[in-house]
Amino acid sequence: MSTLVIVESPTKARTIRNFLPSTYRVEASMGHVRDLPSSAEEIPEAVKGEKWAQLGVNVEADFEPLYVIPKDKKKIVKELKDALKDATELILATDEDREGESISWHLLQILKPKVPIKRMVFHEITREAIRDALTHCRDIDNRVVQAQETRRILDRLVGYTLSPLLWKKIAWGLSAGRVQSVAVRLLVRRERERRAFRQGSYWDLKALLEKGKISFDAKLVTVGNVKVANGSDFDENTGQIIAGRRVLLLNEEQARALLSRIQNKPWTVSNLEERPVTRKPSPPFTTSTLQQEANRKLRLGARETMRIAQSLYERGFITYMRTDSVHLSEQALEAARSCVQELYGSEYLSPQPRKYTTKSKGAQEAHEAIRPAGSTFRTPQQTGLDGIDFRLYDLIWKRTVASQMADSRQTHVTVLTQVEDAGFRSSGKRIDFPGFLRAYVEGSDDPNAALEDQEVILPALKVGDKPNCKDLEAVGHETQPPARYTEASLVKMLESEGVGRPSTYASIIGTIVDRGYAKLIANALIPTFTAFAVTTLLETHFPDLVDTGFTSRMEQTLDEIATGEAKWLPYLQKFYTGETGLATQVKEQESQIDAKVARTVVLENISAKVCIGKFGAYLESESEEGLVKASIPQDLTPADLDPEQVEFLLKQKMEGPEKLGLHPETGEPIYVLIGSYGPYVQLGDVSETNKKPKRASLPKGTDKDSVTVDMAVSLLTLPRLLGSHPETGAKVQANLGMYGPYVVHDQGKVGKDYRSIKPPDDVLTIELDRALELLSQPKAARGRSKTATPLKELGAHPESGELINVYDGRYGPYVKHGDINASLAKDESVENFTLQKALDLLAAKEAAGGGKSSSKSKKSTKTAAEKSETATKKTAAKKTTAKKTATGAKKTTTKKAATATATKKKTT
Repeated sequence: MSTLVIVESPTKARTIRNFLPSTYRVEASMGHVRDLPSSAEEIPEAVKGEKWAQLGVNVEADFEPLYVIPKDKKKIVKELKDALKDATELILATDEDREGESISWHLLQILKPKVPIKRMVFHEITREAIRDALTHCRDIDNRVVQAQETRRILDRLVGYTLSPLLWKKIAWGLSAGRVQSVAVRLLVRRERERRAFRQGSYWDLKALLEKGKISFDAKLVTVGNVKVANGSDFDENTGQIIAGRRVLLLNEEQARALLSRIQNKPWTVSNLEERPVTRKPSPPFTTSTLQQEANRKLRLGARETMRIAQSLYERGFITYMRTDSVHLSEQALEAARSCVQELYGSEYLSPQPRKYTTKSKGAQEAHEAIRPAGSTFRTPQQTGLDGIDFRLYDLIWKRTVASQMADSRQTHVTVLTQVEDAGFRSSGKRIDFPGFLRAYVEGSDDPNAALEDQEVILPALKVGDKPNCKDLEAVGHETQPPARYTEASLVKMLESEGVGRPSTYASIIGTIVDRGYAKLIANALIPTFTAFAVTTLLETHFPDLVDTGFTSRMEQTLDEIATGEAKWLPYLQKFYTGETGLATQVKEQESQIDAKVARTVVLENISAKVCIGKFGAYLESESEEGLVKASIPQDLTPADLDPEQVEFLLKQKMEGPEKLGLHPETGEPIYVLIGSYGPYVQLGDVSETNKKPKRASLPKGTDKDSVTVDMAVSLLTLPRLLGSHPETGAKVQANLGMYGPYVVHDQGKVGKDYRSIKPPDDVLTIELDRALELLSQPKAARGRSKTATPLKELGAHPESGELINVYDGRYGPYVKHGDINASLAKDESVENFTLQKALDLLAAKEAAGGGKSSSKSKKSTKTAAEKSETATKKTAAKKTTAKKTATGAKKTTTKKAATATATKKKTT
């Protein structure tokens, strides 16, 4: 007797294998094994001539999907079939959500087992949970499979029908997506609000009062019983006070006159109010709230949060991380309350277990909230985790435990003080009992420090008291435009509008950034000119598809298909081929869309046209000499483009560059220009004999108007030769690069060693001794990495002696040796990654032509490369799949890339 168990990822397989008897064989499907074709080469010859073949869905035959096994999955399918030959039973143990149910169904269709089949589901990977799941197996839920298939077909129809239209009318390679396009519109709409915003200014007074040697602040709120205007009284579209508001708007002169009038007058407490407030803890994490809080507290993006959470789940540390539910099982309630009792005492325990209910009707992964796994919760210190894994687990542990703690009791105090006819207000807050705040304060890393920050203690006051005024100042204010979306606030908005599903938000945001619809700057998502153009076209010609209400109703219908309340085929027919269906709309609208208009972005206060071209956005303006076109720098967003910059770019194009002065030694002119990659200085003119004049970029943060001749001359000396390295005799230079200033030890064919220059060091003044000191320091993670230190140090290379480390990069962990970077497989945990694995991976990358290395490292990895032939093929297959995959699919640490089947240039 032997039983074959199939899960999605190798990490999950390894963990589960520890909890099953030896007669059970656990294998991984590596995500989906079958999907719609992702490229023309995957379309079977038998249907290549059909009109619908490119869609991968036969819209003429009840929307029958065309499923294929991708090349990189054929070997896996063969291995699973071979494993099934020796089995007397098959257990499909993929995740219990729509995606997991769909994977199990596809496995069943491909393997065609002749042995008994069971569907095993669990929400945490612990011995107890796996053993319990074995005794409660069920059949595949075909309604859930149908709902997922409908969702997949719908996403394909939207993307593959709209994207080609965008290529024709705006630019090649653009994509549209059912949820992606709605999210982009939210960003664009907020940016439009910011551009339309008109700033208002107002003044008030701030006082520092003292009573009994305790100082406290007071702010002016009334003059002559009339409310003093503040930011909330302004109309954002005019910068003026909202019509009908009876408020007193003070300017600087009036504020200073009032200050002089009351400067030395007596202050009296006119009113005092104490109001008790009770705060309850937040419920445990769902997918979206975890993404939001991890972004706020840990500065993690949604994709990175889900990658780490997936790893924690598959290693048995937390429950399933894709969930809409805030429910906790009885086991979890008991475990959390036990933690509170042991760590904080009975007074911090809520009188009764807190049971949270999910408000969202579409909560389709309704098992449990994200919590620590097991019947007893390991404290973060007991897990053995470190780095970002530790910090995310710590966040989940604290939130879960805090949910079962007592309320926080606070007293809010408001004191009104009068000085002549001017009224001032002071606000205080006293924490009478911290309750759950002792363990968890939302948005803060340190609960104890946050408790201190939350308290604002006022002295003991009563009506009639006369505090002393220690200081009084006039303060000017300016109203602020609506805040841009961060990843956290965008996730919150999408969820509140019922758009998409939490499990897809990470990939949606990733796609928006990767496809050039937004830039992530200082944690804010800033839409690009392309985003404006695409959104305007869709709003004008396909308004429903970017309407949050329409998309939300679509989600509800898909949920109803999963529960059997709605039929999938009539819905797809109406959506796509009906009289007002998408296919019909595209045919009707295509001829009505003027490509020139579609490529034009209209911005307030900008006289020139902003157009989208083959090489990016550019300005277009009529002049006496004719039509003038000027490129817009790639790092300039619609938010930053103002009339002054437009004038400069057009003037530079028409009149030539602005002359800063003459070089003191050569006498050549020095110009300040703005190019595709930002401002730079140039020495001399472009001519037949000088086709490429010397140029140097301005350091980040340097305004072009602040550049002097001396600064330009210094920049044009870059790269600066600082001297020779005392050990190698090779040159050491200082220069500016894409990622900022740096020093480099250039040993020619042997290689280059770089170190970043950080303030107070300056690329223009740094000397050889300081450069050598920087070069002697251990190399930090650079380029794509997000941290300055390695995630893990593996040791020295056996031949070259260079350190091999694991770093955290934009696309996940990678191992680095010399000039070779090799990504870890998504199922590979950093903690268990060894030096030998690194050598094999690096050898495979080098054998595939993936980088340069020193002669020593080439020699040392040759044998490892031969041993790693299989690993090379797997790695290459995974990377190919990842590039072809669109982000509408659920992502797992095993690169479930085959799930999203849009082509590289098509839909997400």
